[in-house]
Amino acid sequence: MSFKPEPPLPTDRSTAVVLVNLGTPDAAETTAVRRYLKQFLSDPRVVEIPRAVWWFILNGVILPFRSSRSAAKYRTIWTEQGSPLMVHTRQQAAGLGRLLAGRGHQVRVEHAMRYGNPALPDVLQRLKAEGCQRILVLPAYPQYSGTTTASIFDAVFTHYRQVRNIPALRLVRDYHLHPAYIDALRQSVQAYWAEHGCGERLVMSFHGVPRRTHELGDPYYDECLHTASLLAQALGLEADRYLVTFQSRFGRAEWLQPYTAPTVAQLGRDGIGRIDVVCPGFTSDCLETLEEIAMEVRDEFLHAGGAQFHYIACLNESPPWLAALADIAEQELAGWPTRQAGLLE
Repeated sequence: MSFKPEPPLPTDRSTAVVLVNLGTPDAAETTAVRRYLKQFLSDPRVVEIPRAVWWFILNGVILPFRSSRSAAKYRTIWTEQGSPLMVHTRQQAAGLGRLLAGRGHQVRVEHAMRYGNPALPDVLQRLKAEGCQRILVLPAYPQYSGTTTASIFDAVFTHYRQVRNIPALRLVRDYHLHPAYIDALRQSVQAYWAEHGCGERLVMSFHGVPRRTHELGDPYYDECLHTASLLAQALGLEADRYLVTFQSRFGRAEWLQPYTAPTVAQLGRDGIGRIDVVCPGFTSDCLETLEEIAMEVRDEFLHAGGAQFHYIACLNESPPWLAALADIAEQELAGWPTRQAGLLE
């Protein structure tokens, strides 16, 4: 094995926080989407199918037909600044940096993507070249799953297999029960209700994973339920006022249930006039929230007889969420010398 060339030893051991999100295509075009999907769907953490079989399915069926359809969906949410997920993640990192600095910490905050750009290994390599000797990796996923958080960890470990002088590393596993995260969700929902009124049901839609992953020991399902229960409690909701569902099912295998779209359609058929939908597992609005939920699932509800569908935006860069991120980062940074002189606790 050959190792990457080492930069000169730093004279100042600096600290960095890397906020890592899933990723996004570089453009809402078929070529860019195909490149992104190939990287994403080639990850064995994401698709647990024998590699030889999956290679033919991915390259022979999925990429040739799904790429253009996905690109069309991305175009419905694309902004002048680019992908909403990229815009929000970048702004979250900038806001987190400002808050940590305001609390007296000398840390750099960067954003990175597990798939696409800026690629996580590239960001880690650049931080090392610039003298960072302590790095906290903070996934943008509140709930842990082998399909998401563990894949980030894989990318970190794979990168450092080629590095001779590895910096001090800390990796945040989850924060699905963190009081500041739950409170940021509560404030987001209550602020929406204060402006738009409250629906008859609150649907909490989390990203789905294959049911088999849960049966094999992945804790994601339980962590989603724990988050939902705490949020409902914080909002003062009785059990009949909210539902937990799972979206973004892919392929023919059974995924975590109940599925969001058919559940919402049934609410419409049952005579529920207004529902509010929030996606607590997504910290940034993206294709799965803005197109799948706010457009596709909305249409399912209205076509089934529902009258009003309200989508409550993700936490994005709201002040309560930035404060929660700062709380989480401070907790994980504890013990590292990040305080500025004169501001030591």
